[in-house]
Parts: sequence; C-alpha cells; structure tokens
Amino acid sequence: MDQIKKLLNRETILYIVFGAATTVVNYTVFLLLYNVCFGKTQSLLANAIAFIAAVVFAFVVNKCYVFESKSWAWETLKKEISGFLAARVGSFAVEELGLLGSELIGLGKIVFSFAGVHVNGIMIAKLVLSVAVVAINYVFCKLFIFKK
Repeated sequence: MDQIKKLLNRETILYIVFGAATTVVNYTVFLLLYNVCFGKTQSLLANAIAFIAAVVFAFVVNKCYVFESKSWAWETLKKEISGFLAARVGSFAVEELGLLGSELIGLGKIVFSFAGVHVNGIMIAKLVLSVAVVAINYVFCKLFIFKK
C-alpha cells in the first residue's frame, strides 16, 4: 500500500491528467489531418504534425504545473527544452517506427468494430504505442529534465 501511495503523489497524478490532455491534443490533430486533410494514406505525416503540437503543449504544462520548474532564465530554459525535445524525439521515433511497421504489415486495411464504431488497425497501433511513449516520457522528465 505504501508503494501505491508513493506512486500516486501529486506529481504523478498531474502527469497523468496532463498526459491525457496531451494525448487529446495529439489525437485530435492526428485525426483531423489523417481523416480530413491528407486522406488515409499519410499517417506518418499526420503523426509528425500531431507530435509537434502535442510536444509544445506538453512542455508548457509539464514545466509549469507537473514538475513546477519556476525558472524562465535562458540557461535553465535552454537545458529543459533541449532535454525535453531529445526525449520526445526519441519517443517519437519509437511511435513512428511502430506505425511504419503497422502499415507495412497492413494494419491500415483491417477494420475493427466496437459498438458500431469502426476503427482501423493503425489507430489501435497508435493507442498501444501511446502507452509506451507516456511511460518513456515520464521517466525522462522525472529523472533528467525537470529534476529538482
């Protein structure tokens, strides 16, 4: 029970809440671009643009609210931004490779139906990859980027 209390502290809860909000930003941009702008042939481009929008949002909320990094001094900001971007680019590479693999094996052609909602395999793959990305990003933010 003590381990659960240690894990569910203010910071972790806020990371989960803002992580969910970041995911909403990512998915909203991805779905708009994938379904409306590019058609269903450009998942990698749609994902790249959605990634950029989500990273900008995530940096601000993680800095200000989750890890409460108060300094806006250029040296601190430069270090935080470079570390944040490096971690996010690494996790983005994991997601892009996962989506590429999903496309190569034809998951985009497979459609799953849940309660009348139709979802293709790419969206399922993106959801699974998102879980891995959140875990990777939290570890890097906590241990390396916004450490106190």
